[in-house]
Amino acid sequence: MASRTNQRVLLGVALLCAAASPCADSSRLNAAETPSQPSVVTTNFPIATAARLAGDGKQTRFILDLDQTVSFRATTLADPYRVVVDVPQVNFRLGPGTGTGRGLVRAFRYGLVMPGGSRIVFDLTGPAKIANSYVLEAANGQPARLVVELEEVDRAAFVQTPAPENRPELRPAIAAAPPATIAAAPESAPQKPGAPSDGRPVVVIDPGHGGIDNGTQSNGESEKNLVLAFGLALRDRLEKAGKYRVVMTRDDDTFIPLNDRSKVARNLNAALFVSIHADALPKAEGDAQGATIYTLSDKASDAEAQRLADAENRADAIAGFNLAEEPTDVADILIDLTQRETRTFSNRFAHLLMGEMKSTVRMHKHPLKSAGFRVLKAPDVPSVLVEIGYVSNKGDLEHLVSEGWRSRAVGSMAQAIDTFLAKRMATAGASN
Repeated sequence: MASRTNQRVLLGVALLCAAASPCADSSRLNAAETPSQPSVVTTNFPIATAARLAGDGKQTRFILDLDQTVSFRATTLADPYRVVVDVPQVNFRLGPGTGTGRGLVRAFRYGLVMPGGSRIVFDLTGPAKIANSYVLEAANGQPARLVVELEEVDRAAFVQTPAPENRPELRPAIAAAPPATIAAAPESAPQKPGAPSDGRPVVVIDPGHGGIDNGTQSNGESEKNLVLAFGLALRDRLEKAGKYRVVMTRDDDTFIPLNDRSKVARNLNAALFVSIHADALPKAEGDAQGATIYTLSDKASDAEAQRLADAENRADAIAGFNLAEEPTDVADILIDLTQRETRTFSNRFAHLLMGEMKSTVRMHKHPLKSAGFRVLKAPDVPSVLVEIGYVSNKGDLEHLVSEGWRSRAVGSMAQAIDTFLAKRMATAGASN
């Protein structure tokens, strides 16, 4: 088995080789993957007060009322057909039921995708082009308005639609892409060598979903909020002990692309990556309850694990990312070198976590599962995805909103992390 040091050397070589390959098509909209810069505190965000659709299946117009004008960028994506509109961070104060479709738009959604940036995504009934798009200044007692006009086209015409940069009718894009919660280094940059300067192991906590992506919802509760509260509580518990440097992929209601979540762990040479989720079953599939711990596998352990992995892996599409054009990750180069050892550590932690959690938390009847989750695919960071319960189950939901239950569950998870990292650090020290 290759040592950790040798793996880092091989990783650096592979990354340098990857840097020499041609870049993937950068014309598609993927702003959240742009390397981030230090955050800038911004106040007085524009306020959106109303949104509506007009027209029919041939021509459809979207109108967003704002308290001030904004810059924007609009583009179309296929498979499925979507229109994505990026704007600076907006405070959406839209009425209940906003998002219902009409004409060429099946439905639309909106929200924060990164600090300083919001997004509106339109799910289309079929191929359409952006016939016109503009911002109107406030006048004659009417608010400022963002208008996007869509026109039906066939697929051939849709594919030939020019890239956003070549559409003169569009206003300039946001000048500088706002930062993600954690800066993600470019694909071609070598991994940062060594551990943080304070020498403590890094634990990355990844609350799933966020921003425009609510995750599962039930009885007025959203997965993104439940898992964020759990993740923050786990962070506080670990930081109080002082043994680890704890990093959150998000610590607020921000959308983070799946690849960027695992990049956080890799860039920081993390000792452990824990992704927190709360599942739900469609009504037709009956009821399920209890916590489940997932590890990475090329083949899902059962049909439910496959369904969940498929749903989670499509999460980026919610915010308009074109997953079909994702370049092959450099992790593919390193799979044979590091993945086997990493999966062994991941499975070891999963078993430890199950042992700790089952004494304090209700577990699923099959608590250990595996599937091909994209967020777990860092080849050199032990990673698990924990479904802390089912929001579709009444009993689980009562636990998920309970501070007492959360404290007990966080305590058992923190104990498992202590046990796992104490053994791993001792092994690493002996091998060095």
